[in-house]
Amino acid sequence: MAKWTPKHEAPEPLEGPVVATITGGTLVWFVLFLVQLPFYGWFADHGHTWWLWTCLAGGGLGLVGIWYVRRRDAAIKRAAGGGTATRQPDSSAR
Repeated sequence: MAKWTPKHEAPEPLEGPVVATITGGTLVWFVLFLVQLPFYGWFADHGHTWWLWTCLAGGGLGLVGIWYVRRRDAAIKRAAGGGTATRQPDSSAR
C-alpha cells in the first residue's frame, strides 16, 4: 500500500480575536447552564440531567481555555516585541 502524500500545501492558520471568541463561547455555556437549571426536575424525570452537566463542564473548560489563550496571546506579543518585557520603575511613585 502506497503512502499518502498531500497534493497541495496546507493553508496558513487563521488568526483572529481568539480571546474574545473563547470568552464568548464560555459565556454561552454558562448561560445555557443557568437557563436549564430551573428545569432540573424535568431533566431528572426524563433522564436528561447530563445536558446541564455538559453545559457546566463546557463553561469550566472554557475558563481553562481563556487562561490558556490569554497566556498564548501575551507570549506572542512578547515574542513580536523582540524579547522579554521588563517592567520599568514608576518615577511618579517617589
